[in-house]
Amino acid sequence: VQLQASGGGLVQPGESLRLFCAASFSIFPKYNKGWYRQTPGKQRELVATNSAGGRTNYADSVKGRFTISRDNAKNTVYLEMNSLKPEDMAVYYCYARWGSADYWGQGTQVTVSS
Repeated sequence: VQLQASGGGLVQPGESLRLFCAASFSIFPKYNKGWYRQTPGKQRELVATNSAGGRTNYADSVKGRFTISRDNAKNTVYLEMNSLKPEDMAVYYCYARWGSADYWGQGTQVTVSS
């Protein structure tokens, strides 16, 4: 069982990035999925969630700028990030949970700097 996060990089404020989280297991659609982010010295922040039923929720700090989506056929969840701000800079981690199962990706760095 594995989650592979990718898509991070260096962008300027106002630009966009798309993060990817690909799962190696076929029952991925049954999982509740989402993204956290972590900055040194700060608490881990839940950024966006996508339930198995398709409901989405977002942190207030990213509402209107970030969109979480999924492709069940590709076992992949995405995080589209628009209008990026310096405060969005962090390591982003994807997760998948179903019952007692809790899986995490390895993290992908997002740097927002001019």
